[in-house]
Amino acid sequence: MDLNKPDWLVQMEGILETLNEGVLIVDDCHKIIFLNECLAQMAGYAPGELLGRPAAHFYEGDDRTFIMQQISRTEQVGRNRYAFYVPRRDATRVPVILSSRVIEDPDGRVFTVVTFTDITEQKHAEEKLRAANVQLEQRAREIEAELELASRVQQSLAPMCIRWGRVVVETAYSPVSSIGGDFGHVMPLDEGQLSLLVCDVSGHGISSALIANRIYSETMSLLERRVEAGEMLRRLNRFVVQQLRVSGFYFTMAIVRLTAHGARMSFAAGGHPPAILLSPSGEARLLESRGTVLGMLDEAIPAHAADEFDLSSGERLVLYTDGLTEVWNQQEEMLGLDGFSRIVQRHAALPLDQMKLGILRDVEAFRHGPVTDDISLVLLEIQ
Repeated sequence: MDLNKPDWLVQMEGILETLNEGVLIVDDCHKIIFLNECLAQMAGYAPGELLGRPAAHFYEGDDRTFIMQQISRTEQVGRNRYAFYVPRRDATRVPVILSSRVIEDPDGRVFTVVTFTDITEQKHAEEKLRAANVQLEQRAREIEAELELASRVQQSLAPMCIRWGRVVVETAYSPVSSIGGDFGHVMPLDEGQLSLLVCDVSGHGISSALIANRIYSETMSLLERRVEAGEMLRRLNRFVVQQLRVSGFYFTMAIVRLTAHGARMSFAAGGHPPAILLSPSGEARLLESRGTVLGMLDEAIPAHAADEFDLSSGERLVLYTDGLTEVWNQQEEMLGLDGFSRIVQRHAALPLDQMKLGILRDVEAFRHGPVTDDISLVLLEIQ
């Protein structure tokens, strides 16, 4: 029997050799008096080669300083646990978790028992995860850049504020995310004709924005060909139903065509919230959709879908999407059309740009919680 080994260690050697973790035992002089076969294989040595050597013998420079600090801590506290590595004979390293504990045998001699848990697979998994995270971060940056570009494109679909003769148009657009499904357009066709429209595509985000862009392109083509408002709705509905064929998708639209320098208005809508026509005194009249929501049914728009109106100086028209009406307060009450109409009438006597800001401000004051839908607002006034 090796005299340097205490009796309890001789009795425990058989059990320690069966463990799947490396085991090292050092005496009070930090000399190795035992290591099991698992640790010897981990280090690439025969067990006998390491007996009697200092525990920190295989480390150099800062690594040896670190190990000596950990040995000192173990002696002070009585135990320790940290991540480090086992140096191999071939100069490679095995990442491990070291758990050390100071013990005292019946004869009063002090020893330190250290276990080594191989975490190579864990480290490999962490490296793969880090590499995957780098790729994900790169892809996230690419997506963010693409969304920023898409957002700029989407903003270009927002209706613009203009003055057209004696007609003044104020607009506002705010998507719930970086890109949305609402779009609008204010387009003078010539000196005697002005077209305005607001469209609300179901859903939010990338898919809705893509569909909205496609519908927008088709809408611009119809406007440039001066297609009548009701017929525009029928053709757009047929286009989406027959060519896009997106299950569960729908959209709503309101179209206004001004002629005679704003004295005459044609109005047509499909499933869209009622437009609000305000008299110079602030009295409100609702212009309802004759058609149902678009993109789901072949016959969503009737044969006579447009209404004609004569307009006079001082009259105003409000077009909007349901992001301004389907708003809930803290009592879970919805603003709705009635509440929105009251807000519109409350600000009807203000200059048009201030009226727009007042409407948006009051809707926001009513809302409890974050915005959940895209917002589009178009105001026009005959001066």
